[in-house]
Amino acid sequence: MRAVEISQPGGPEVLRVSDLPKPAPKPNEILVKVAAAGVNRPDVLQRMGLYPVPPDASPLPGLEVAGEVVESNTPMWKPGDRVCALANGGGYAEFCAVPAVQALPIPKNLSMAEAASLPETFFTVWSNVYDRGRLAPGESLLVQGGTSGIGVTAIQMAAALGNRVFATAGSDDKVAACIRLGAEKAFNYKTQDWVAEARAATGGKGVNVILDMVGGDYVPRELKCLAEEGRLVFIAFLRGAKTELPIVDVMSKRLTLTGSTLRPRNAEFKGHVAKNLREKIWPLIESGRIKPQVYKTFALEQAAEAHRLMESSQHIGKIVLTL
Repeated sequence: MRAVEISQPGGPEVLRVSDLPKPAPKPNEILVKVAAAGVNRPDVLQRMGLYPVPPDASPLPGLEVAGEVVESNTPMWKPGDRVCALANGGGYAEFCAVPAVQALPIPKNLSMAEAASLPETFFTVWSNVYDRGRLAPGESLLVQGGTSGIGVTAIQMAAALGNRVFATAGSDDKVAACIRLGAEKAFNYKTQDWVAEARAATGGKGVNVILDMVGGDYVPRELKCLAEEGRLVFIAFLRGAKTELPIVDVMSKRLTLTGSTLRPRNAEFKGHVAKNLREKIWPLIESGRIKPQVYKTFALEQAAEAHRLMESSQHIGKIVLTL
């Protein structure tokens, strides 16, 4: 099969297309003939040598795919089924073996590229915003980086479930995109004080949950922005893994700081998330209340170009490779 390998840690140019053996699905796995594969920030970090691959996972990049089942070692799926799946690696290839519980049916009316844009961000948002962050009906969510793949998913999901949603973005065009996607208000972090704006929008109370992929010097400001009993959920740290923590804010407002990584979690955990998505979110996609946001597609051979776009942060939504 054709697949994209990381020849050595480095820039986008280290991605190369090679001919490799087709993977064999293990017990309780399916083999998917890949039609499209999503590109995500962890792929970039893996390419740079900064995101270690779990010992039992494929060393090839790619954490989400859409396509057709061609082999199945489980009664959950049969050959010919159209699925999108959270992969443990190996998505940038013509064939990808994935645990059966991490696959979901492709929502009706979606293209393969649209379906491939779903798993990584939807699993991440559900498990962090609703499971870890415990965002409850009527509560508010602030999404940092509202036009990233994670951001467009979080805004749409929370808005569709009836939560108040706020977001930050780095340009006026991106702010407008956040509002189109369902944010009540969005703030240009280059020109606006998003802490003051979010507090004003909530009558001075602050927001209940913040989904943070920024870290670094944002953390003290986020603590000021949270309401009493608020929850700050870390999923990345683009501005640095260390911060100064004003403990008095945590104590006085009884805040909770938490976070997670998805890739190292086992199939049982990911299967639980998949079950929740299928029950609670897939109907919202099928009804059109949540829409995949594919910014641009690239051929498999153009994986390096896809990574360059990802690193430029010029995109709004998801980047997808097509086969």
